[in-house]
Amino acid sequence: MKKTILLCFIIVYCLPVQAQSPYIHKVFDFRPAPGQFVNKMPVYEEGDTHADMIRKVEKEIKGNKQGLVSLGAYGGYVVFGFDHLVENRPGKYDFKIWGNAYYSNPSNTTRGSSEPGIVWVSFDENGNGIPDDIWYEIAGSEYYKPETIRNYSIIYYKPDEDKIPTPDHSFPFFTDTTYIKWTDNQGNKGYVIKNSTHHDNSYYPQWLDEETITFQGVKLANNGMDISGNGSFFVQYNYPWGYADNHPNESLSSNFDIDWAVDENGNKVNLPGIHFVKVYTGVNQYCGFLGETSTEIMGAEDFHIQGIDIDVLAAKPETFHNTHLYYFQNRLHLLNLEGYVCSIFSIHGQLECHLQILDSYVVQNIKLPAGFYIAKIQNQNQIKTLKFLIP
Repeated sequence: MKKTILLCFIIVYCLPVQAQSPYIHKVFDFRPAPGQFVNKMPVYEEGDTHADMIRKVEKEIKGNKQGLVSLGAYGGYVVFGFDHLVENRPGKYDFKIWGNAYYSNPSNTTRGSSEPGIVWVSFDENGNGIPDDIWYEIAGSEYYKPETIRNYSIIYYKPDEDKIPTPDHSFPFFTDTTYIKWTDNQGNKGYVIKNSTHHDNSYYPQWLDEETITFQGVKLANNGMDISGNGSFFVQYNYPWGYADNHPNESLSSNFDIDWAVDENGNKVNLPGIHFVKVYTGVNQYCGFLGETSTEIMGAEDFHIQGIDIDVLAAKPETFHNTHLYYFQNRLHLLNLEGYVCSIFSIHGQLECHLQILDSYVVQNIKLPAGFYIAKIQNQNQIKTLKFLIP
């Protein structure tokens, strides 16, 4: 009996391995609030859909191109992701979000152009590659302050582009002071004012058919100030840390630590890393000729995939019951510790600072050299000791 032998050949195709990118890989959503750069960054063209605008945003900020995208007034947002897990390394900055913030001058790093965006992050827990898991807020320097409003909501109303403008003759750049109406859930109302002299485009997203746009989230205290007193010169003060488009890109203060993430109740969460980021404009203010404050985004970068390890600039926020302590730029910030005494010691036991805290928010100017420190916080009933590092 003759045996037949079948030979099976398996052909293996070796495809090149795609290197992971440290930069934005995909934009998932883009929904700007009204603003002077909306429909311009990126450019809206007649017939563009929501999906078209998302692709245009991706073209601007994907990779290392560093194009510029405007999120408009309060609440306008963008959602993007990386093609890998951005690792959470304890004590290290993990990623940066690029914006176009700048300081008034190199010697003054507290003010200039800061249009802070609130940042949320998400870990792809179900592994499906889309941002449909739990979102966590990055608790920046303003998170615990009483001026920060949670559960804020605002509605913008689609304007009649053919209505008769209502200019302000005292300020020629205010060509329509009743352009786009808004109302919020705090009982406030106002308008996104139009400046046709420099921005004659429609400020309302032209690809949206809705008569109103609603945004919800956290609202930061306004950071703009008219230092001229006559509306001719506004500055926007930088928040210490934890917000996009808040400090220049070269500043360590524009970096983010995933360990700052908290859940909806303000409790710290321990994420192994993140895949997705959401950024939205965090203030609702108008700054004269500068127009509405709108967060701008140019891209984002994962430090660790590039082999970069940057120590966190200052002590991470330490929660002590309902309190908050942090040190930044030679200033010790103490929140909600009224009635306590705080003593700061070097690791060798030398007393650096001793404060009787009388208010709910205290800022003490003190220069602490790099090193470990111990904060002893106490009142008549309890004592808490915190250890922190200043790199």
